Amino acid sequence: MKAVIQRVQRATVRSGELEATIGPGLLVLVGLEAGDTEETCTWAAAKIASLRIFYDADGKMNLSLQDTGGEILAVSQFTLAGSIAKGRRPSFDRAMKQDEARVLFRRFLELLKDQHPWVKSGFFQEHMEVELVNDGPVTFILER
Repeated sequence: MKAVIQRVQRATVRSGELEATIGPGLLVLVGLEAGDTEETCTWAAAKIASLRIFYDADGKMNLSLQDTGGEILAVSQFTLAGSIAKGRRPSFDRAMKQDEARVLFRRFLELLKDQHPWVKSGFFQEHMEVELVNDGPVTFILER
């Protein structure tokens, strides 16, 4: 699993008329790879929900989503499982098969909601427009 975690002031994802929007919190782009399991998702959900990447009164990254009441917008992004190491065209050999990824991404969302109540998501296997205002900018890469 690879995830790009961005601290945002706000973020929106759209697909046609479908839309999900959050205020301050985290935009999490998730790429599921072959071999990822529910255990992988459990670890990632706990890690993401407890990251202390929000500023406290002293200006230190010391607060988590639980402390700030922020929201999470999780978006499945299979291209994160791609590789551009060789050639000029991406290879998606490491990406999890679509049917498996759909089930595991749903499970990841459930696990994330178990950790933090304010979770919204993008739309699996849809072309989406993602807008965000990165706060900082603060961006982290999570890999397992």
